[in-house]
Amino acid sequence: MATDLDAEFPCSLQLDVPFPTARLSSIAEKAMSVDAELSPLVRRTFSTVTAPGGGDDGEQSVLRVQYKATTNRMLRVSVNSFLDSLALVLEVMERLDADVLKSGPIEPQPGPFR
Repeated sequence: MATDLDAEFPCSLQLDVPFPTARLSSIAEKAMSVDAELSPLVRRTFSTVTAPGGGDDGEQSVLRVQYKATTNRMLRVSVNSFLDSLALVLEVMERLDADVLKSGPIEPQPGPFR
């Protein structure tokens, strides 16, 4: 069955968005997953994972978003929309969340795009 899904949705992308705490990545996941993907030509899944080097305390966490689409165009449109929404979520976190205020602005993290 997995091969049928891959044949139907051949274009894919995985985005890893690092957060300073597991709580913030969980908040972002909940905020972003409320809205269903508008197109039936795109599949999207969210998960949170411990960041490499995050340690046992689970301080650093990553919001992982996996996209599959029927065409590169549909993938691009969906990911662009997601990035706009993510920018809004991050802006709200920076302005309103106590954890972010203590640690300062969320800085872009270097790393490869997937």
